Amino acid sequence: MKGGIIALGASALLLPLAIAAAPGEKAEGLKPASAFAGIADKDARAVAIFQEMGKVIQHPRCVNCHPRTDRPLSGDAQTPHITPVTRGPDGHGAPGLECATCHGPSNVAFANGTGSIPGHPDWHLAPKSMAWEGKSLGEICEQIKDRKRNGGKSLAQIAEHHAKDGLVGWGWNPGPGRTPVPGTQAEFGELTRAWIAAGAKCPAG
Repeated sequence: MKGGIIALGASALLLPLAIAAAPGEKAEGLKPASAFAGIADKDARAVAIFQEMGKVIQHPRCVNCHPRTDRPLSGDAQTPHITPVTRGPDGHGAPGLECATCHGPSNVAFANGTGSIPGHPDWHLAPKSMAWEGKSLGEICEQIKDRKRNGGKSLAQIAEHHAKDGLVGWGWNPGPGRTPVPGTQAEFGELTRAWIAAGAKCPAG
């Protein structure tokens, strides 16, 4: 992970630079929900679908904002955020150094073409109850289903979140220098709905 100094007014902040993807590199795709229709056993089908969803869920674009500590991770190497920021009381950063201090409403590409500063109108960390870093896919699955740890969401609301939430969608549009998560948000939403329809069984472990 490389760092660079970006001047901001009279001061300068050390911000993480993205690791540039190889020219022409594309994110891998996602299998459509229909690819799992031939699995007769519903539990086995649900597990297979969630394992496909794991290509998104366990991707650095997602895990970096679901850390187990109060500090976000950066880049495909998932190194601690170079600027020593912290989660703050509501996930939007500490008073005086909120996420929005550097992360604006949209991605900002560096003039030299080496990467970009990610952005979204509601850039923030997931709550600690939703930490995914260091967990198995099965553990994350159980956490996603647990309303005490998922923000009180029903499975239907989880599907809506996966399919339409703008911050989730940033993973497919992360700006220059970052590998996007596989497939499309629509495909991820479709997989989530298919997983729920099959009984929402989680992988073991």
